[in-house]
Amino acid sequence: MKSALRKLGPAASTVLSLGALLVLWEILARLAQIDGFPPATEALVQVPLILGERESLASIGASLWRMFLGGALALCFAVPVGLAMGRNKRIAQALNPVLTAAYPIPKAALMPIIMLWFGVGDLSKVLVIFLGVSLPLIYHSFHGAHAVDEKLLWSAMAMGMKPVARLFKVVLPSALPDVLLGCRVGLAMALIVMISSEMIARQSGAGDLLFNALDMALYGDVYAMIVILAAIGFVLDWVFERVRRRLVHWAESRQDAMVPGGGV
Repeated sequence: MKSALRKLGPAASTVLSLGALLVLWEILARLAQIDGFPPATEALVQVPLILGERESLASIGASLWRMFLGGALALCFAVPVGLAMGRNKRIAQALNPVLTAAYPIPKAALMPIIMLWFGVGDLSKVLVIFLGVSLPLIYHSFHGAHAVDEKLLWSAMAMGMKPVARLFKVVLPSALPDVLLGCRVGLAMALIVMISSEMIARQSGAGDLLFNALDMALYGDVYAMIVILAAIGFVLDWVFERVRRRLVHWAESRQDAMVPGGGV
């Protein structure tokens, strides 16, 4: 019985928190009587209607595809770079000034420039997502690699393991908790940058749906899209956390730490 209550604890607290937020939203909207701030019930009614439209589902699917493609490219690029920086002072000294300068720049602010170079299609959006995800991944991979126990590396060197092999067979497994923390931050960044880029380059996607609803003063649809995007972010984070626990169940959880994600 106690174990069942413990399992229900986090789920129950989540439901209660969301319920309290919706009730507060409903009360404030009814009291304020502002056109641009509809009640929660009005927005929630629109959610199944939006998800029931084939075009809306296609747009949301296109957004998720861009997000995962940009994130996958960032993962392949940023993790090796961060690990190399963490183990090689020369590489760290060469790249650190560039990364320090790029970190606080809002990645959505780069969208107009990238649009000039690559147009308003998927490529420009994927590139912006790639940039937004890469920086936190490099940051956390660097710190994870920098904290690797030197004894493990000495043992690998004594066995004749080459530098590249040490990087992926010794450094990466040891740094994996930090790398996954960077992935979690990057996942949130990918969702934020994805929406921002689609609201700037309005061709298709969830950001375009959101902005179109705003243009037509369909405020119920605007807030419904925000609810849908929040739900997508919540589900993705929940799934990722379950995967992370399986991969690094041996490591102390540091996923709830407040960490910088770079400008969005």
